[in-house]
Amino acid sequence: MARRDLTGAVDFTVLETMTGGMDDITEEVLGLFVQQAALWSPLLDAASEGWRDAVHTIRGASAGIGAGDLAAVCNEVEHGEQALAAAGLERVRTALDVALGDIAAYRHELMLRSLKG
Repeated sequence: MARRDLTGAVDFTVLETMTGGMDDITEEVLGLFVQQAALWSPLLDAASEGWRDAVHTIRGASAGIGAGDLAAVCNEVEHGEQALAAAGLERVRTALDVALGDIAAYRHELMLRSLKG
């Protein structure tokens, strides 16, 4: 993966601004997001009691790294009706997968940059 694989699901300038453009801190934040996403994903099920909490947490974390589309979907689903939860959570999972794909491509680029420097 490389920058050319980015879909635009994550605006990395948001995170770069927050980290002062320091690649090591950017990598650390993205790594933590990926780890946490692995923990939240099993809760993205309408049968899970904690699905709203998981969506809320993903919303905040995704906004912090520049994944605005994911944050918007989470906001809509978090405040939606329980009867629509299953379809909404599928949208959250899809948006999360797209964001994670962008993160993987960006982290790959960060790794390559560190090897050159």
